[in-house]
Order: sequence, then structure tokens, then C-alpha cells
Amino acid sequence: MPPSAAATEDSIALVRKTLREVLVGREDPEGFFATCVSALGHQETRSHFLSLIQPLSTANSSLHSRLTSIYQEYFSKTEDDELELALTLSLLEVKDLQLSTPSQESRRQPPGDGLNQRSSVHRTSVSPLQGSSHTQLADGVGRREHTSSPQTGPWVKSSPPQTIQKAELQKSTHVDKYKKETAGSSRTVCVSTPSGLCSKLDTGEGGDQMEGDLNQSEKPKRSKNRRQRRKGASQQVVGLPCSPSAPPPVLLWFRRDLRLGDNPALTGSLEVGAPVIPVFIWSPEEEEGPGITVAMGGACKYWLHQALSCFSSSLERIGSNLVLLKANGSSLRSLKELVKETGTRTVLANALYEPWLKERDDAVVSALQKDGVECRMFHSYCLRDPYSVSPEGVGLRGIGSVSHFMSCCKQNPGSALGVPLDPPVFLPKPANWPQGVSLGTLGLARMPRRKDGTTIDWAANIRNSWDFSEEGACARLEAFLNDGVYRYEKESGRADAPNTSCLSPYLHFGQLSPRWLLWDAKGARCRPPKFQRKLAWRDLAYWQLTLFPDLPWESLRPPYKALRWSSDRGHLKAWQRGRTGYPLVDAAMRQLWLTGWMNNYMRHVVASFLIAYLYLPWQEGYRWFQDTLVDADVAIDAMMWQNGGMCGLDHWNFVMHPVDAAMTCDPYGSYVKKWCPELADLPDELIHKPWKCPESMLRRAGVVFGQTYPERIVTDLEERRSRSLQDVTLVRKEFQQYVDKRSGCDLVPMPPRLVSVALGLSHRDGDVVTEGKQFLLPVITRMEFKHQLEDPDADAASNPYNAVLKGYVSRKRDETIAFFNERDFTASVMNEGVQRKERLESDYRRIEGLPPSPAPRGRARRTPTAKDRFSVVPGGAVSSLR
Repeated sequence: MPPSAAATEDSIALVRKTLREVLVGREDPEGFFATCVSALGHQETRSHFLSLIQPLSTANSSLHSRLTSIYQEYFSKTEDDELELALTLSLLEVKDLQLSTPSQESRRQPPGDGLNQRSSVHRTSVSPLQGSSHTQLADGVGRREHTSSPQTGPWVKSSPPQTIQKAELQKSTHVDKYKKETAGSSRTVCVSTPSGLCSKLDTGEGGDQMEGDLNQSEKPKRSKNRRQRRKGASQQVVGLPCSPSAPPPVLLWFRRDLRLGDNPALTGSLEVGAPVIPVFIWSPEEEEGPGITVAMGGACKYWLHQALSCFSSSLERIGSNLVLLKANGSSLRSLKELVKETGTRTVLANALYEPWLKERDDAVVSALQKDGVECRMFHSYCLRDPYSVSPEGVGLRGIGSVSHFMSCCKQNPGSALGVPLDPPVFLPKPANWPQGVSLGTLGLARMPRRKDGTTIDWAANIRNSWDFSEEGACARLEAFLNDGVYRYEKESGRADAPNTSCLSPYLHFGQLSPRWLLWDAKGARCRPPKFQRKLAWRDLAYWQLTLFPDLPWESLRPPYKALRWSSDRGHLKAWQRGRTGYPLVDAAMRQLWLTGWMNNYMRHVVASFLIAYLYLPWQEGYRWFQDTLVDADVAIDAMMWQNGGMCGLDHWNFVMHPVDAAMTCDPYGSYVKKWCPELADLPDELIHKPWKCPESMLRRAGVVFGQTYPERIVTDLEERRSRSLQDVTLVRKEFQQYVDKRSGCDLVPMPPRLVSVALGLSHRDGDVVTEGKQFLLPVITRMEFKHQLEDPDADAASNPYNAVLKGYVSRKRDETIAFFNERDFTASVMNEGVQRKERLESDYRRIEGLPPSPAPRGRARRTPTAKDRFSVVPGGAVSSLR
């Protein structure tokens, strides 16, 4: 009887799984064809085999040609050959029935049957990609091989014994060789799970031990060699090519996940078993969101342009293509047009967590599902889904700190992180590609033009400073774990040395997943906790953004909205351009403008200067960072600028002094000399405060304030700090309802989600309870502000909790500066005395009519140097003296 439709589908699925073995070299073409004939039968193989291997014509033409020739050779047999084959197999069946007792089977067994049985064992033992157990697979193959026909007997649909014996012998030899080569080694395979995800399994020695399933809660075993694991990933086949007549294609919607490795949505698209259409939709209106978000500034857009170019090349290397679209109104509208054009019934993407983008994604999922299109979002951008983090069992005390957040994650653990997913080596193509636009049409890297028509290439330094590809991200991570990580714990704040990873832009655009970063960091020889906590800070920022959607533009602490901020646009422009007159601040802002990046310590320095010393609102700094940073992240920037602006959930317990901080992060002035080259000839001891240099030293260094280097825009730093402290005291007194009288802590209105947790209600009930009411939550408050309420007349210097960091200023450095000043003054006085004496003697000799006095012999002359042009005597002056 002909097999049922369900049985045929099962057989085709088995053949596709076996085809994976051929692609990775664990099966030869003859053995695969024999399996195909055995599973599908003669007629089904004739009908489906060519369509099953059709995608190989582009992915692996040599293998496709080999399989096609085997197919043609087998089915070119005449009807007489088939009849002779049927008679021969019938005789084998009779012989098999005569030897059916256990004792007889143990003594004698038909050679062909024995080969087939041994083949089944080998096939099940070396096929880790099979979803069923070994026993079920062997039984299933056995049942298909013994499907009988009333006309021709049970073996009529199988391949000839000679072909089977030859193929199975080659297959057995190949398997034995493979077992010897892989014995004792570690390899990664992909197993289909009931949930539809691709679980990664590390098979240890002998292939018997399996760890690291994504659905398991235990911690997976890390690979000892990161390079070996990443190199081996390129040899793994995660997906299978599909026939053009297979199910409708899958739309894989890329956003900020521009990578092949550890991409759950990409792996999920391969699990569908259909062609995949990668698509990127640019919708600037949706990215920006409400308020003054500035979610995608100029530097970020330029990085995105370059990253899309690199990612498109990566997809082309695995036989696919990236379709670029500019949203016509909305992403939902563009997706609906794609669904109509391609006939897809599945849309997959990795989730985003900005509130306005999540609302957009929820609307997309709802609308597509109403149209009968399955739409799924995978968690990937953070280590923990911020919408799943709850303070239940931990409480709200200390909220806003990373330690509180980590306690919440520990108390309420989510799903296990699992092992990073390796990148695929092939993506099945659709029969027809949808029409896209060119990368330039998106307008991400548009450069301004001068009046004469020439282009202003403001991104030249950014382009020369970064590798925008996924490979560049992995190379930078590898370089950091081999070098900079050893100094990170104690010297990550140094600006003059590459002690930081510089991985933030790759994380922001998804060219490196946080799980892959954490995995490699834990597998490194040096594992500083401070580096791993940075990922917790990142997750904390997104958690705060989900709790407070107004975080990027509105102060969380109500009293601080009334602070008296300065409106001096000249000060703001000087800060933005790196012309404040304070070398460390200027060097950092110039590095930001030229490269789109600065390390975390320097971000604290420039933020403290803007807020504590220039009285400019934190929103100005946030907007500038969002426009100029290549890693501009709404959640992280908003959280840090709110904390620095004294109005976030957590107060910075420090203020960076622009000079004293330089003694810590740039003790030899190397950083300032690189980005402020006009100060390069100043001595190390004075380069961070050039206004204290003697005039003669400034002349020798070529520094002229107001010309070669700007004057300081503010000089009374201590006075301005005291005024800033007084302003905070005034607003806290004015809004006493937002200050806890017992502890002195500020009070912040609680969002509904936290109210629900505090009252033990559901989110819906929490919304009902909080409607029209305000619940206040005590938050971390700087001790400096608490003391100011008790002693309002105290200034910043006399406050025992003064938050200004003094840096590592040594007594030796102060003594050296004093010596320079005294020596330069003494030398100047002596020089003036000598010149006065020479003038008097020259005048006397001229009056008496005497010739000029000859130059003294043996007089020591100062050796001129290239850096000290004032020590070189002009040639004209020498001639006139003669």
C-alpha cells in the first residue's frame, strides 16, 4: 500500500536530517541515497529526491552533481532489471523466513540484512541532530524497510543489494574513521527540542556526556579554548537548505542584532525548515520615540550604516541576502506589504526593550496574528528580560543600585542563559527576493555640503578608528581578554592606557551578544568581577527605563525639576567643542567628537564639569552624548545622566574635579598631549593646569591663552561647587513633601509595576489602585545633601561629606611645581641683571668711541633643541654684533 501523507512527511524529514550528515562530512553520497530509497521507497524517491537536493546547486554544486549522477544511474535501469531485482529480493525474503528462529539467526544471517542492521546502528549512534531516541529511529527505519507490497514482496521498494552493500560498507568505514578522529575531543551540535528552539549540546569524550541545554537550569560547562570553539563554529551546519517548492519563506526582521553568532531569531528561522528572507526596516520616527529622546544621533546612524554594510556581506558569504527597506509610514505597513508580496506566514525578530519600541512590536505582533501570520519575538538584547525582573522577596530599599538589581535577579531567577549559539554556514534562499532599496537610500551616513559643493566628511576619524563588522567585535574582545583585562580591575579609569574593552558600540548594535561576552569573559584566564558587573549595569539601565518611560527627558526626583540651571550657550558650546580651558575636559570632548567614544571614567569627568561647575542641565549633556557617541544607548545614557544630574534613582557619591581627577587618570599627561597637541611641550607636572605655568615656560611651549589654547571659561571652581550645593538645599526645602524627615532621603513617586509588587497585587489591580493616587518611595540620597539640611550655612569645603574627589595628588608633585616656579623666577631676575649690565657697558664704550667689547672666550653656550626655539640665537643678531 502506498504510504500515507503523514508517513511521507516523516520520511522526508528523516532524509533531510540525514542530508545534514552529508553536508558536515559524516555521510557519503552513496549512503545518503541508499537511506533515501530505504525511507521513501522507489516511487517517492523518484518524485522527491531532485527537489530535496535542489538547494545544493548553489550551496554545494559538486555535491549536487554527485547526488544527481547517482540518482540518474539508479533510475536508468530497464524494466527487465527491475523485474530481475524483484525476483532476487523475493528469494532473499524466503531465505530470511527460513532463518527466523533466534538460534538460527545467531548462527546464520543473510549478508545483506546484516549490513543493513549494522548500518542502522551506525546511523543512530553518530546522528546527534536527530530529534528522536536511538531506539525509535532504528525501529522507524526498520519498519519502513520492511513495508510490503502485495504485488512484488517486501523489498521491492528498496535499493539493489549491491548498491546497499557498497554504500553501507563505505558508510561504516567512514563512521569508524570519524569516531577515531573525534574521540576525546569536544564538539558542539544542535538538537531540535519540542519548544522549537535549537539547543546547543557539548558532547564530551566519546560523545556520551551532554551539557548546556538552553532549557536546563544548571550552569553549562565552558569551553577551555575560546578560539577553538569559535573556529569550530564555522564548520557546523545549523540549518538545512529547503526546496523552492517547500513551505512559504520566513521573514527574519533584523533591528539591533546585526550578527550571525548567538542570534536566537536566526536560529529559530532555521528551525522552521523554510527559506529565510532577512530584512532590515529603517523607520527614524519609530526609533526616536516621544519626548526629546534623540535615540539615534549622527554618530550612531553612521555606525549603523557601516554595520549594515558589513552584515550584508556576512549574509552573502552564507548564501543569503539582506533586504533593506525604508518604512513607508510605519514598520507594520512595510511588513504587511512584505507578507503580501512573499506569501510568508512567519515573522521572527529579537525583542527590543525601549517602551515605545516595545509598544510598536506588540502592535506588530497583534496585527500580524490577526492576519493569520505567526510573529514571535526572541529574548537576546539583555542578559535578563527587563520586563521579567521583579523586586519580590527583596524589597525596594536601595532600588537604583546595581547590588539591589543583582539581588532581584538572584531572588527571582529567570530561564537559564545557556550556551551561545554558533553561527550558521548556510541560509536557504527563497525562490524570489522582494524588492529592496540601496543602503544609501536610507540616508544614515549623509554628509553635509559646503557652499562650493564639497562634502564635509566629519566621520573620517570614526571610520579610521573602528572595525564595524561582527569579526571586528570578536577580534576586539579577544584582544582585550588577552591583554587589557589584567589591568581592568584597578586601572580601568586610566585615560592614557587601553585598559578598557571598547565593546559598548558592538553590544549596542548587537554585533556581539551579551551572552557571548559573558561566556568568553568567564572562560578567560583573568575574570575580574568589575568587568562582569558592567553587564549588570546595562541590564539595570533597561529595567529603569521600563519602569520610568520618561527617564530620557524628565527628572525622576520632583524637587530637582526646579533647580536654577544656567542658560549660558557659550559655556555649552565651549564644553561641546573641547574649549573649556581645562585640558582633561577638553581632551575627552575632542576624543568624543573625533572617534565617537570615551571611556567611562572620562564620561564622569565631563558630566561633573557640565553639571556641578557650569550649572548646565543634564538634558543638554544627554542630548550631546546621544548625537556624538557611537554607542549612544538611550537607557544607559539616561540613567547615568540622571544620576549625575542629582535626580535619578541613585546619586553619584562623587564629583570629579577637572584637575585633581587628571592626576589619577592621566598622571603623565599622555592623554592630554594626544588630544590637545598644543599643550604637548608643557611639563607633565603642569600640563593639567597650564595657567600656573611661568610666562617663560609658556613662551617656550608656544602656548598663548586665548589664541593657541582657550582661556578658562570658569575659574572659581570651589565657589561654584558651593553654589550648586546651596541650590539643591533650596529646592529640597521648597518641596519638603518629597523629603523623608526621618532619614533625609528623597522621595520618588512609584510606578504602577512597583506598587503592584509592594502590595502583592497583579499589574492590572495595581493600575486600578494607583489611579489618581501617588505612592512615594525613598531612594538613595547623597550624604552631602542630607548634612546640608542640618547645617544650611555650610559650604562645600566645610561639609564633612564633600563629594569632590581630590585624586592622587602627591606632595612630591607639589614640591616639583614650586621648584619650577622658584627656579624660573630666579633665572628671570638674573637674566635681567646681566642684560642691564651689558647695555650700560655698551653705551659707555660707544660714548667713549671705543670698539665693542669682544665676546668672552670659554663661555658656556646652551645647546639649542628643537623643542626650545627660544634658546637659538638668530643669525642676523650674530652678524650685527661682529
